[in-house]
Amino acid sequence: MTLAQGKWAGRFIWAAVVQGLIATVVTVLILDPLSYFNVNWYYSPARVIAGGGGGTWMFTGYILYLVVGVVAIAVTALFYFYFEGILGKVYHGLANYLAWGHFILMNVGVAGSMLTMMYGGYIAGYDAGGLGYTDLQIHVTDLSKVEDPIGALVLIAAVGALLGGLGYVVNRMK
Repeated sequence: MTLAQGKWAGRFIWAAVVQGLIATVVTVLILDPLSYFNVNWYYSPARVIAGGGGGTWMFTGYILYLVVGVVAIAVTALFYFYFEGILGKVYHGLANYLAWGHFILMNVGVAGSMLTMMYGGYIAGYDAGGLGYTDLQIHVTDLSKVEDPIGALVLIAAVGALLGGLGYVVNRMK
């Protein structure tokens, strides 16, 4: 028995592949293998994470990016495969537009928020370990600048997920 894949399952799988590629690059940067060849960063990401404090934002953003940006997007492809390939409910019209909103907003929101969190954590860790800033200085000078953009991007991702759920309801009611 051959099953149709469904266009949305394929799109989300490719998005998970792209997010996985980005996560792989970030992983390599965090592990800092170039230090073995005497290629030094401005301040090593591994030191930022190990330094604790504001630098833990980098680690938290990284883990959340792996879980939500890669795994959750890949799992979302399975939902679309089920709807389109198994149930035969191919997305058309309004449901298709809602799926596009889900795809774009979720990917932009997740990648944007988690990469911004990683960047903020890197800068905070550098300022703590490299410049000797206190936790208060780090939160005032570094992390306060990224809190609102992170929050807005998380809301964008959430709206995308809601659009996906609404698209499912619209498609299911056909």
